[in-house]
Amino acid sequence: MNPTQIKLVQESFTKVAPISEQAAVLFYDRLFEVAPPVRAMFPNDMTEQRKKLMATLAVVVNGLTNLETVLPAASALAKKHVGYGVKAAHYPIVGAALLWTLEKGLGEAWNPELAAAWTAAYGTLSGYMISEAYDNAQAAE
Repeated sequence: MNPTQIKLVQESFTKVAPISEQAAVLFYDRLFEVAPPVRAMFPNDMTEQRKKLMATLAVVVNGLTNLETVLPAASALAKKHVGYGVKAAHYPIVGAALLWTLEKGLGEAWNPELAAAWTAAYGTLSGYMISEAYDNAQAAE
């Protein structure tokens, strides 16, 4: 990620933060729509899960200027997700649901440059998390 992309992600997230509850609902609704089997990995009451998602996103987005500060937590989170049944193949699905949510939530502010910045941010983090959580054979699944 370059500094311009980091700035775009951080500035756009300030517009999402005030609607974080709605954004989280949109995200999980979309995720469960496109990947129904993952619904079983989550609790029936998604209230706390939605809060965790948005809090984690905030930490990551704020840490993009000094990614090394976020990576240890990302590694731990990735390894924890393995225990929930998350596979490397789930990461692109989650990324697509996130981008869809951001596009819906940001409306007219969403553009190709912003999409590329968020794609780079998610790709960087998810790539790292996959490498931390799975050996090469599993990452290929």
